[in-house]
Amino acid sequence: MGVLADDRRPSCEDWLEKRLDGLAAGIRRETERWNRTLRDGGPRTRPRDQSTVWAYLNALRSALLDWSTRYDQLREVTRDDVLAQVKTLHGHERHQTLTALRSLFGWAKKNGIAFRNPTARIKVGTVEYSILQPLLPQQVNRSVEAVRSPARLALALAASHATRAGAIRALQLDNVDLGNRRLTIAGRTRPTDDLTHQMLLAWLDYRRRRWPNTVNPHLLINQMTALETGPVIGWRITHELHGQDATLERLRVDRHSKKPSSTAPTRSTSPRSSARTRRPRSATRTPLASFWKPPPNRTPHEGRP
Repeated sequence: MGVLADDRRPSCEDWLEKRLDGLAAGIRRETERWNRTLRDGGPRTRPRDQSTVWAYLNALRSALLDWSTRYDQLREVTRDDVLAQVKTLHGHERHQTLTALRSLFGWAKKNGIAFRNPTARIKVGTVEYSILQPLLPQQVNRSVEAVRSPARLALALAASHATRAGAIRALQLDNVDLGNRRLTIAGRTRPTDDLTHQMLLAWLDYRRRRWPNTVNPHLLINQMTALETGPVIGWRITHELHGQDATLERLRVDRHSKKPSSTAPTRSTSPRSSARTRRPRSATRTPLASFWKPPPNRTPHEGRP
């Protein structure tokens, strides 16, 4: 209605102040300008997601603290300083740090703060992902013990139905049919097993007692979204599973890898055929144009369907 002026200090301001604490005055001022440009955008810069802004500054904090002991401005940082910071990093950490450094010094050169970009011609490279191994029962048990009882519903959905975290957050109350024991996930209806059914009952009972007057239609809510109608953004289970082997994504991938493949070759029952039936390669190929026929009541020159 436009009758309330919210004068509360945004939480991102307190976070930014803590992340910039300990930096040299010049580096702190320039880093703050770059971070605010990432968050709010500029004349020719689109605003980035808040999680990206946090990840970039968290990746650069150790390097900025080291440079603050020797330099006062970002323009004093050299290529050798950048190489010294990333030579001990590997995998995703190196990729994230170099990407953030390229963003910082690219912005500094564009705005006349630095004369040259010290990250130029330093290849970020691709992240080499290791092959995920099947989860052991003790790894799953540790994750279950680390998560509170009502929040175990997400673990059950990921482990039993291979549900992604985004689809779990998007679930609504209308997607749950307790009477017929059916659950609609991402537009697909499937039966619920005993474990998922018990977790659903436990969560709905907790949700009803904890927030009896909420109008949020989503299945999973927290103390912030209970006053709104949107889905949860950063659900607490991701923090409770931090450092555990069996995360939501690992459970989903592990469940998906155990599903029987529908494209496996089948053995023929005919005694004349070989063990595996294959379609023989034809000596002559039929032209593609011969498969197309004009639609009824139309002439061929009217175009293909």
